[in-house]
Amino acid sequence: MKIVNKSLSSLVIAVVGIVGLNITANAQRQEQMPKVTKSVDRKPVAVARGNNLYCAGFIETGKLNTTMEIVGSDDEPEKFAHSEGDYVYINSGSDQGVKFGDEFSVIRPKGKVSNRNTKKSNLGVYVEEVGGVEIVSVRKDVSVGFVKSSCDNLLFGDLLQPTVKRVSPISRKAPVLDRFADANGKTLGRIIFARDGREMLSRDQIVYLDLGELDSVKTGDYLTVFRPLGKGNPINPSIVEDSNPARNVGFDSFEYKGGSFSNQTPRKAGDEATGGVVQAKDAKSRRPNGLRKVVGEVVILSVREKTATAVITRTASEIHTGDMVEVQ
Repeated sequence: MKIVNKSLSSLVIAVVGIVGLNITANAQRQEQMPKVTKSVDRKPVAVARGNNLYCAGFIETGKLNTTMEIVGSDDEPEKFAHSEGDYVYINSGSDQGVKFGDEFSVIRPKGKVSNRNTKKSNLGVYVEEVGGVEIVSVRKDVSVGFVKSSCDNLLFGDLLQPTVKRVSPISRKAPVLDRFADANGKTLGRIIFARDGREMLSRDQIVYLDLGELDSVKTGDYLTVFRPLGKGNPINPSIVEDSNPARNVGFDSFEYKGGSFSNQTPRKAGDEATGGVVQAKDAKSRRPNGLRKVVGEVVILSVREKTATAVITRTASEIHTGDMVEVQ
């Protein structure tokens, strides 16, 4: 029996060895064969959806229609602010042409725009878009709207205007954002402010530009966001860039005055370092004009006469209100 077992064991080992060799050979052949990678067609992606598309807001130079407004609610004994799922009363009915199924955007004019970040004047009135309603009941001079969407609380006195279908620009396959790109000489503008009063901004946030139809920009345009090098940071430019007051008299500290100079003093001017201290502003004065810091990219969602509403699509660092924009 022992001899038979040894023979069987040898046979099993031999078979396993042959199978292993075949598997290895097949793997080597597959590695040597040219590999084909199937291309995947990616579906187009909208740069703005939902809240950013229908509640982006705008700056209007024309006259706003104040005829239709929210004047009540079936829940008004319990609350004064309303949102998605509520029913509101509107001061227009069949006599004013309102029909069952009509849809309206709810807007709230906030006031005339006057902004230090632009040299343009008479930009218009800033209008918030706070939601949308669908008419579910119509009477002669009043109708009931169902709040289908809300980006903020709906309040009595908010205005209604017919909903205009919006189509978001499609994101493009863009190259890597060049943080050190030079100016291209195309139209320049500025971010005058952002939705909700934000001042330090990131991706997917809404901003308003002082560029509009009069500047030949249009929905879907991409713009580079930048600031001149050395600008836009929260610093006091009047402060001398020298953190140790003792350095101003050439010593490491006030306690140990070991000589006429310190290793921690700023650079001295002159061929033999006999001049005054070289400050940062002196060094900056010796560089070429036009250096800038690219901080991101925006896409225009809608355009009015003098302004445009845009969404931030890419950032290299935080974006500030007041930053410059350049059409790509």
